[in-house]
Amino acid sequence: MSSRIERTFPKITEQGLDDLRQRIGVKIGATAEPWCYEATRDNIRHYAHGIGDDNPLWCDPDYAAQTRHGGIIALPSFLFSTSRIVSGYVGGLPGVHAMWSGADWTWHKTIKRNDTISTEAYLKDLVEHQTRFAGRAVQQIYHVDFFNQHGDKVAEADSWCFRTERDHAREQGSKYKEVRAREPRRYTPEEIQEAYKLYAGEEVRGSTPRYWEDVTEGEELPVLFKGPMTVTGFIAYAQGWGGLYIRANKLAWKLIDAHPNAGITNRFGIPDVPERVHWEEDFALEVGAPGAYDYGPERTSWLTHQLTNWMGDDGFLRQASCKIRRHNPEGDMLFIKGKVKRKFSEGGRYLVEIEQVARNQDDELSVVGSGIVELPSRR
Repeated sequence: MSSRIERTFPKITEQGLDDLRQRIGVKIGATAEPWCYEATRDNIRHYAHGIGDDNPLWCDPDYAAQTRHGGIIALPSFLFSTSRIVSGYVGGLPGVHAMWSGADWTWHKTIKRNDTISTEAYLKDLVEHQTRFAGRAVQQIYHVDFFNQHGDKVAEADSWCFRTERDHAREQGSKYKEVRAREPRRYTPEEIQEAYKLYAGEEVRGSTPRYWEDVTEGEELPVLFKGPMTVTGFIAYAQGWGGLYIRANKLAWKLIDAHPNAGITNRFGIPDVPERVHWEEDFALEVGAPGAYDYGPERTSWLTHQLTNWMGDDGFLRQASCKIRRHNPEGDMLFIKGKVKRKFSEGGRYLVEIEQVARNQDDELSVVGSGIVELPSRR
């Protein structure tokens, strides 16, 4: 007997959109507290390990002490854990599904161990789209500025979610019809071992400087492998990043009591959170996804992981962009490729622009991105 629950979800309405438009450009006041206020040794390491990044610059105090930084620093994507807004917990349109879908980041300063991070944010724009996934969708774009305890702006970002109607995505969305019709992928031991060779050979540039003069336009970065995707992996990311809705017992009740639309009953009749699309396959299918799937900020962090591996300890990631093209459901593998698009100097900085693309084991496009890295120069 099927345990699938039949239900309908709230729709996107013109009144809801008009109310949301009134918020454009208005500074957001009190927000749900972030997962991390401070870039402590443990918080940095938990985030890095949550994306599978074992770079000793973030994780090993003895190693980091010998670098020009003099100690541990935070990986650039750590800032996802310091803001619920940039992480995709959006306001307005209650009960309408939100899928984090991309971001444009700019970093100004290194985030050092024990820095305290504060943020300012506002709704930047609403853009309507027609999509294969869910028909009508609304792109909800936020701008967030990040400051350290000295008031220095360390970074800024535009991030966006697509708000979609769950019923339409499940019943009429065409994007994943072929995927859902396939038998679950089962890998042979040989296929798994072949993929694991990419982990064994992963290069972390580390203390060996990569000089700007040694970079050639058109050269390729080493492929960065992620996967095979498992629910365990998705939860590992949530441990470092901090899912807003992942709460237990009384705290779970307080959330749902204050926000009833956040409580969607599970197969036991218990109100549970929409975030469970990331670990509960049946519920993911209800909203039109191909199965339990990874987090959007996690995907961006994988792209920046490739860039920080390549640039080494003396590089600085200035900008990064990520645009998500499809879900990575449980069972997928992801292969991230990068190529140097151009090298240039600007304002006394020696910069390299890198374009990135990631595809799954079936060569389906998962995400596109880019980055601008500042490298040391021999000049």
